[in-house]
Amino acid sequence: MSKKKALGRGLSALLSDTPEDEKLEVEIPHAHSSHPAVSDTVNEIALEYIETNPFQPRTHFDQQALQELAESIKVHGIIQPITVRRLAHNQYQLISGERRFQASKLAGLTKVPAYIRTANDQQMLEMALIENIQRENLNPIEISLSYQRLISECNLKQEELGERVGKNRTTVTNYLRLLKLPPDIQIALRDNRISMGHARAIINIEDPGTQLFIFNKIISEDLSVRKVEELARQVGIGNKPVIAQPPATSQPKEIVQVQSKLSSHFGTKVSVKSDGKKGEIRIPFLSVEDLNRILDILKV
Repeated sequence: MSKKKALGRGLSALLSDTPEDEKLEVEIPHAHSSHPAVSDTVNEIALEYIETNPFQPRTHFDQQALQELAESIKVHGIIQPITVRRLAHNQYQLISGERRFQASKLAGLTKVPAYIRTANDQQMLEMALIENIQRENLNPIEISLSYQRLISECNLKQEELGERVGKNRTTVTNYLRLLKLPPDIQIALRDNRISMGHARAIINIEDPGTQLFIFNKIISEDLSVRKVEELARQVGIGNKPVIAQPPATSQPKEIVQVQSKLSSHFGTKVSVKSDGKKGEIRIPFLSVEDLNRILDILKV
């Protein structure tokens, strides 16, 4: 059976049962395997043996919420075990439960309860993305990037993706369109400075300069979604509002495009400067956790 058909049956098809006596003797499946094994037995695993999931789509964790979860774990322990895959002897990788994993560290635990599954990289990616999406706790940009990764890395069409995540094609398309917005707007949406309604209105405007102008008006004047929709309609019928044109960039178009792609890829505003021969790329980070997220993307 081909990889695409195996993945096409949904998340549940990836979680076939395996006998209890095989739970610590499972082999990492071949790249074309379609039946990752799962043990229903909870195993106590040392935190030092577990590494984070490189396919984790969630990029921001509320530190206060993590601390609160850590305090709860100190009192009650971990109610729901995490899920990992076994890479080698005393080496595991998270599939789901990164908040519980990080909070357990803060709580001072040395071991955590875990289910052990086996899955190849593509199955890992799909399980991580779909499980996170279904929890509905990702911000719109993380959801958009997750959808894009499912399409590009798991070879899914938009219709197939919609079936997998329980969304219609229009909803999937609207999320994917967010990735075409300028990086500043994507970052604002990621950080909840503007709403999904604001973003949907802005994306109906073709000119990036006008998109950014209206975005700045949203921030400075606290415009409602309805007001932004009115501005977008004015632009759409050729009755542009009288707005100052954004200053022209001194960078070549190709550099601007690269900068936009990198900003979208890393989920932060990336600066690219070039004099035509040499240049520099700057990737800012907001915290140690954000730096680790970027390093994971770079696979460093």
